[in-house]
Amino acid sequence: WTSGDFGRIAKGYSRGSGEFIARLGFEPGERVLDVACGTGNLALPAARIGASVTGVDIAPNLITQARARAAADSLTITFDVGDAEQLPYDSGSFQTVVTMFGAMFAARPERAAAEMIRVTKSGGRIAMANWTPAGFIGEMFRATTAYVSPPAGTPSPLLWGTEDAVRARFGDAVSSIAFTRRLITFEYPFSPEEVVNYFRLWYGPTLRAFAALDETNRDGLRRDLEKLWSENNRAKDGTTRVQSEYLEVVAIVR
Repeated sequence: WTSGDFGRIAKGYSRGSGEFIARLGFEPGERVLDVACGTGNLALPAARIGASVTGVDIAPNLITQARARAAADSLTITFDVGDAEQLPYDSGSFQTVVTMFGAMFAARPERAAAEMIRVTKSGGRIAMANWTPAGFIGEMFRATTAYVSPPAGTPSPLLWGTEDAVRARFGDAVSSIAFTRRLITFEYPFSPEEVVNYFRLWYGPTLRAFAALDETNRDGLRRDLEKLWSENNRAKDGTTRVQSEYLEVVAIVR
């Protein structure tokens, strides 16, 4: 995630991030942790509605951007560099833990789940947004792994987008889990072909995938991704508007 510039990608779905936060209905002063916060797509709207927000991410460059965004909006948010698998906070520190397309990418999901549970107070909640295997981003991942094999021994991040995996990872540590399948929209002011190049330049996983390929396979992956974005594009004005399914998870910690 230190490769490229994820902040440029995250801007494409900032509207949906705000809607995710709005549904949680934070109380004024509610202590909220945004795990794998990136450039602040959840942390900023949470702070705007009065929550007391901390964001943590493993990528220092994204934390730098998040701090700058908060300062530009005159928002008081604590942003820390840290690992979702070893969160630098005391047990029970937060009333709500949120993560959108973030903690799902931790290499050891059981550790990430255990850490989110640990830092959430009893009766508090964990709210996740996780890409589903059947959604557009799931298709994009499959198109990429057809050319570049995923790391050996690492579970697919898309398992977090299945109810069975979430239940297994949270286990008896939660008293209830609610699942809702939702759509989020990627919006970019240029064509699908330009979006693919945009991801190739700025989205770390795509950038690294292209870097690992020879010229022939780079061309093949580019064509496959352009076809995927074009076929799913809902815009008719030369821009790009693509929807992707995610699994919204809200779990109550015992």
